[in-house]
Amino acid sequence: MREHYAPFLIGRRFRILPPDEHPEADERINLIMDRGAFGSGEHETTRSCLQLLEELPDLTGARLLDLGSGTGILSIAALLLGAETACCVDIDPAAVTACQRNCERNGIANQVTHLCAPLEQLSESRFDLILANIYGDILLDVAEKLVEKTHSGTHLLLSGILWEYNFDVRQCYRKLGCTVLKNQILEEFSTVLLRKE
Repeated sequence: MREHYAPFLIGRRFRILPPDEHPEADERINLIMDRGAFGSGEHETTRSCLQLLEELPDLTGARLLDLGSGTGILSIAALLLGAETACCVDIDPAAVTACQRNCERNGIANQVTHLCAPLEQLSESRFDLILANIYGDILLDVAEKLVEKTHSGTHLLLSGILWEYNFDVRQCYRKLGCTVLKNQILEEFSTVLLRKE
């Protein structure tokens, strides 16, 4: 049986709540999420990503890539903010299953494609927004392939970066033609928002 949790707020726009909780009808966007190993919003990296997502320019019509999508919480949030489609990529079959279930719960399943494979197996490119809440060393390993999926003006929201990797990640993506817009240092991790120039 899945653990029940009390609904909680993130940023100005989001409310996270479990599937058995009746959503309140107000100006907040409800994200209905199972609590589980792949993130339901409590972790500092997820919180910072959601807060930065709501500050991005209009996402209407955006195509997004979510690498290491886990529960899908970031993609779901972006779609409910107006993005058009999401491609969720994760190498863990259990994460992909959790993501599919949460997309159905939030009414956006028909806007999402799922890939259980490494990034190299994704043929699509030219995404408007890239989300990757994964470890800093992995962000360094996939940097070139990830930036190949962008076009001029694409935002990249990268998190899961331990402090010791923060400088290296920023430098690496700068060399690949990205500008750092925000660099948030959290308690243990960090989140970097970039734009491909």
